[in-house]
Amino acid sequence: MNEALLRSLTPSVLAILVRRGADFAAAEDAVQDALVEAVRVWPADPPRDPKGWLVTVAWRKFLDQARADTARRRREDLVDEEPAPGPAPAVDDTLQLYFLCAHPSLTPSSAVALTLRAVGGLTTRQIAQAYLVPEATMAQRISRAKRTVSDVRFDQPGDVATVLRVLYLVFNEGYSGDVDLAAEAIRLTRQLAAAIDHPEVAGLLALMLLHHARRAARTAPDGSLVPLAEQDRGRWDTGLIAEGIGILQSALARDRLGEFQAQAAIAALHADAPTAEETDWVQIVEWYDELARLTDSPIVRLNRAVAVGEADGPRAGLAALAELDASLPRHAAVAAYLHERDGDLPTAARLYAEAAHKAPTLAERDHLTRQAARLNARRAH
Repeated sequence: MNEALLRSLTPSVLAILVRRGADFAAAEDAVQDALVEAVRVWPADPPRDPKGWLVTVAWRKFLDQARADTARRRREDLVDEEPAPGPAPAVDDTLQLYFLCAHPSLTPSSAVALTLRAVGGLTTRQIAQAYLVPEATMAQRISRAKRTVSDVRFDQPGDVATVLRVLYLVFNEGYSGDVDLAAEAIRLTRQLAAAIDHPEVAGLLALMLLHHARRAARTAPDGSLVPLAEQDRGRWDTGLIAEGIGILQSALARDRLGEFQAQAAIAALHADAPTAEETDWVQIVEWYDELARLTDSPIVRLNRAVAVGEADGPRAGLAALAELDASLPRHAAVAAYLHERDGDLPTAARLYAEAAHKAPTLAERDHLTRQAARLNARRAH
């Protein structure tokens, strides 16, 4: 069973059902039922036209539900609209569906959560982690969003900012482990950049390319994480870096700075440094100041504390960190790093162990555990 194929076809099938008159929640349920049926049937009897098969089965699933829930006249109308057999058109509806999910009747945060779940393929837990909220809270938010859009027509697409936020979070989830998700986010952002002349679209594309350029160097052969300062820069994709920097420079020249352009500028400074020691940390702090002004994000301020520690010394970094809530994700890991640079190995080892306990991924937990063990071994000698 080709799970990647099913994932790639899901947005188009969902978009077709919505265009044919299905409300979003019912269409999503029908598509999920069709996917379950595909998992059961395809191994023994693979279809010649997978997309057409999914459209047909999903539409029939929707009709079955509609017959149970709606009046006779509406049922007859839906039956008349059933797609004719034959190959489905080879049209990529994914980006359009992103805009449709960002409906004006939803708040931006609800629209992002709904799109990530229905179109982006992320689990409720993954979305909750991205938003720093409990999984149960995010499940309720997504359910409310589905109810809100269940009775509205999808003829008012949402704004670009909401779609950019979704693409950014999909890419981040892919960057943390799923290559296909990251590549899909880049593909869709390229489409959006080709269709819309918008500096923040360009900024997001540049950011994705600059981060993706480092992907091969981010993990060791055994799968363990390699920190940025220790990465083999010879493995970075110089073609993607050059493309990302070129796109960013064109966007910045328009003097309409946004958060994705600022993030891309920070990534470009890392990518442009021949070695970790030659990184222009002073300029990175300046860009973090701009980013904090644009977003007022505590995570941005957490990352800024690291940059301050590199530019002005670990004690300056710790002073910046002291202004932040200690419950922030990765706060303990940042504190551990800065205390190690300041020479306080016992505190650093304790904080690395604490950070490992709170780590959101297995790879990050293993990395932090090794850091704690390394410092404890140094102290023992």
